[in-house]
Amino acid sequence: MSGFQQARIDLGIQLRQLREVAHLSGKDLAERLNWQPSKVSRIENARQTPTEDDVVVWAQAVSADPGMVDNLIQQAVGLSERHDSWKARHKGGLAALQEDVRDLEARIRTLRIFEAGLVPGLLQTAEYSRHIFQKVRRVYEAVDDVDAAIRVRMQRQEILYDPQRQFRFVVPESVLHVRLAPLDVMRGQMDRLLAITTLPNVEFGVIPFETMLPATPLHSFAIYNEALVGVATFTKDLLLRDPDDIAFYARAYDDFAGAAAYRDDARAVIVRVIDELGKQSADS
Repeated sequence: MSGFQQARIDLGIQLRQLREVAHLSGKDLAERLNWQPSKVSRIENARQTPTEDDVVVWAQAVSADPGMVDNLIQQAVGLSERHDSWKARHKGGLAALQEDVRDLEARIRTLRIFEAGLVPGLLQTAEYSRHIFQKVRRVYEAVDDVDAAIRVRMQRQEILYDPQRQFRFVVPESVLHVRLAPLDVMRGQMDRLLAITTLPNVEFGVIPFETMLPATPLHSFAIYNEALVGVATFTKDLLLRDPDDIAFYARAYDDFAGAAAYRDDARAVIVRVIDELGKQSADS
């Protein structure tokens, strides 16, 4: 057994003990945290690595001693920094990763996303998602739970219809052209984006090809409320909480957002892409 797995087992045992001392069942704790009960089980049985945020809200829910909480947080941070953490993260399956994202999104009121390479997950159709997950599964040799991952991703999208939450998305036009799925799936995805632009609490911006980019789009990022920035790399999911980091990414988002087209202008770009996909389909 690797040292990483043993450390994950040890942390899971400690968290389970805290839950038991609080006289809560796994289901009770999951309800308090707005989690799926399966997530509590996965963490306690070392099938999923808890994030720092997971540990913090878990400790709050069971009224754990602050001194103990600090130690548990350090253990979680240490696990997330391990070089092989991406292997353990994907070993639990794609659906588990989607549940983690859903848990994080459930706690936000505002979300800003700049996506450099693909349609953001909250806006994807089921079939577009299927092709994305199949590619991810191949790269990371994850378990075959693509159907389950799609179901969770579609459930995540229900949050878009909560008028108490605000969502802002910006993508370069190139994202709409990247062939990550067959032509018919891409056309369906564009239709979905047209519908998204009509939601009152969702702002979807496209930076047209003819518009000069304000900065180099090195990677995608998400800003959760004003307290956290998520940056996904090939091997790690970075969660940045330093105020300077958050302010930097907020400025970067504003730069990209300032160059984007919205509403009717964004729809015109999407329709142009749909027309091009139709021509490609006719030629094939």
